[in-house]
Amino acid sequence: MSLSRAERRSDPASRSNPAARSDRESISRAGDHRALRIWLRLLTCTQLIERQVRSRLRGRFATTLPRFDLMAQLERHPEGLKMNELSRMLMVTGGNITAIVDQLEKERLVERFADRADRRAFRIHLTAAGERTFGEMAAAHEAWVIEMLAGLSRREHDELLKLLAKLKSSAAEVES
Repeated sequence: MSLSRAERRSDPASRSNPAARSDRESISRAGDHRALRIWLRLLTCTQLIERQVRSRLRGRFATTLPRFDLMAQLERHPEGLKMNELSRMLMVTGGNITAIVDQLEKERLVERFADRADRRAFRIHLTAAGERTFGEMAAAHEAWVIEMLAGLSRREHDELLKLLAKLKSSAAEVES
């Protein structure tokens, strides 16, 4: 349950933890619709987990989440991907993809190959070094997420997955 503004001011955990005061959920009020409070809680949880993942990727692997995400897409597509496919999948501009690919190519983690079907395009692939590097990062990433969700029991994980699937389906219906 979300604390009211007055409750947050008097709650020692909120006063001593700047993240608790500045998260998305902290803007909700007791009178807000429950759906809005749920949305803000989901957003807050996502941001807290993402913040930790970003920090840990930076600290342990000297890399960024966008670089990790790009390498993850390439790992899932061993045939390689065109720049515009990466841009669409990662929902970022082509310029962002080009900058990341250029950096990873300099580090010899990815390479470009001419696309046989389109002579004007290149397909991006992980190199063997890129596969090894991504494998290490992916294993660490998985362990971090497991650690952050360890406060829930197996039964709660299953229930949360079911509820989120139902929410996803409901949201998709509204979008149609």
